[in-house]
Amino acid sequence: MQVSIEHLGDVQFEIKARQHVIASDQPEENGGFDEGMTPPELLLASLGSCAGFYAAMYLRKHKLADFGTRVRVTADKKKDPPRIDDFRIFVDVPAELPPNHLAGIERAVHQCLIHNTLLHSPTISIEIKSGVHEGAVSR
Repeated sequence: MQVSIEHLGDVQFEIKARQHVIASDQPEENGGFDEGMTPPELLLASLGSCAGFYAAMYLRKHKLADFGTRVRVTADKKKDPPRIDDFRIFVDVPAELPPNHLAGIERAVHQCLIHNTLLHSPTISIEIKSGVHEGAVSR
């Protein structure tokens, strides 16, 4: 998996994955133009869309209504170190379901790749290169 991110100026970035492009920006009060989600919002969007995918797959597998399934994700900002914590995923399904299917949806959502990545601390390495773009100034 890979995405590429390019700084467009100010606090705006263009994010590319395969043939898809999205913008990341900051709200006006943070020096941005509010033309895209912030990085923390993108993280919540990733978690929520992954949870929604697994919920919808469960519903489809069991021939239950899946169109209109909605997911909302909330989290809190924490300090020392700055991070996002206390994620909460709310899944609303379009039909009334018995307890066994509600439990099944919850089990399915627990299979989400993003959910499991956040639960099991991933390793992250950072490599800095300078002068890699034409006309770039090395520092």
